[in-house]
Amino acid sequence: MRASRLLSLLLLLQNRGRLTAAQLAAELEVSERTVYRDVESLSAAGIPVYAERGAGGGYRLVDGYRTRLTGLSGGEADSVFLATVPQAAAELGLGAEMAAAHRKILAALPEGVRERAQRVRDRFHLDAPAWFREPDRVPHLAAIASAFQSLAQGTGRQFRGGRVLQTVVEMEHAYLFVTGAGSGACLAVLAGEESDVGLIAYEMNVLVEQVGRFLETSPRNGDQSTANGQAPTIPTR
Repeated sequence: MRASRLLSLLLLLQNRGRLTAAQLAAELEVSERTVYRDVESLSAAGIPVYAERGAGGGYRLVDGYRTRLTGLSGGEADSVFLATVPQAAAELGLGAEMAAAHRKILAALPEGVRERAQRVRDRFHLDAPAWFREPDRVPHLAAIASAFQSLAQGTGRQFRGGRVLQTVVEMEHAYLFVTGAGSGACLAVLAGEESDVGLIAYEMNVLVEQVGRFLETSPRNGDQSTANGQAPTIPTR
């Protein structure tokens, strides 16, 4: 455990340059006193690490000192940092291990490749879908909500019930709310089973009252009308 921490400390100094004891302690999740001991151990082992005192001081390696490991091309290094998913690793309890692996990989790269890999890591974020779950079906929400709105409007006319105010579909694990939002438009909300149904219905009606007049749309052609269900939908979740 301590050997791994010493290597991580060395790689942090190698990749970032000067770091204070507080910064090292935060990265390694140890106390500053532990950092002091680890720096002494590295120095005793022949690693040229030294302290700079003062407001801008900290620990750093002698200029030019590096652990020399090679093997990855620029594209290979980019792919390593683009392919990792930190959130998934953290959920598995491997967040610290992934961070340590990144430090080792960066230390193994030549100067130009290392800078390029660091830019990739800092500037790109991979937002992967939740594990073992299907992607969200939001693109289909508008079509489904429009269909429900059209069916509800037809039901209202058939039974002379008047204007349809809101349609609620209760499923085993979700709710679908569809509310008319001006002529030719409706507002749809897909909510989880733990949601406050009454609050969502109320907030939707408040929103429609405030902005409904700005959402009205005319039929797309002369053969289509809002009466026969061609109503654009504003989906949300």
